[in-house]
Amino acid sequence: MKTILEVRNLKKDLDDFNLDNVNFSLKEGCITGFIGVNGSGKTTTIKTILGLYPKDGGSISVFGKDIEKNEYNVKNRLGVVLDEGYFYEEMTLKEMKSVIAPAYENWDETIFLNYIQKFDLDLRQKISNLSKGMRMKFAIALAISHHADLLIMDEPTSGLDPLVRNELMQILLDFMEEDGKSVFFSTHITSDLDKIADMLIFIDKGRIIINESKDELLDRHALVKGDSHLINEETSKLFLSIRQTSFGFEGITDKKELVCEQMNDVVIERPTVENIMLAYVKEGY
Repeated sequence: MKTILEVRNLKKDLDDFNLDNVNFSLKEGCITGFIGVNGSGKTTTIKTILGLYPKDGGSISVFGKDIEKNEYNVKNRLGVVLDEGYFYEEMTLKEMKSVIAPAYENWDETIFLNYIQKFDLDLRQKISNLSKGMRMKFAIALAISHHADLLIMDEPTSGLDPLVRNELMQILLDFMEEDGKSVFFSTHITSDLDKIADMLIFIDKGRIIINESKDELLDRHALVKGDSHLINEETSKLFLSIRQTSFGFEGITDKKELVCEQMNDVVIERPTVENIMLAYVKEGY
């Protein structure tokens, strides 16, 4: 698969946080989930990729081109949805569209109006009167109405109820039906990515911890349950994290075979993305 975004040795120093030689790449035709707890570096990474923060080191290549040297051409192919409000509150949707559309040489009014109708939005309505879910749908309509090839989204489902989050996941799947499309989707709500992600990149404290396909990650780890007497100095080393109660233990491991060899009478289940993410955070990698 073609590489559409490549980040190499990216550094960004803020007052109380820094990105530490961040390396990853995105493949065409994939939904890539960018996960981590709040404050782990997701938004800083995305803003640095987009040039909203100047980088302090490293390189960023989008569609095979240095983004700093080819900013206009590259950004014409990007759709961006940020969690922060970046609309003028007192404008109507139609007025806001009129501000944004001229920035893109491939703006397609027909596509935009189709999405407005599909999302049941009213162009006469003021931005200030939109719910969080309606704002997000409007932002997505703007982001993909210029034939964007890569959709970059920062925490788009934060603060939304499960029904609206499910709607947005379906919108992303519909977007991906066209050849050559890709999504880079940051979130701390990992249940959304259990449903739709192809690849997962996990960042913690400004460092990339995991970068692999979702299925490989889930296959490589296991959720193990059993009686607490099975946990001792040796077997505890097989786990990334363990939680013990009066009813038994529950742990996440990336050493499934060794667990099966050394521990009898345990139940091994497929973990969730959240199980794995929290295990690595607790482990302090």
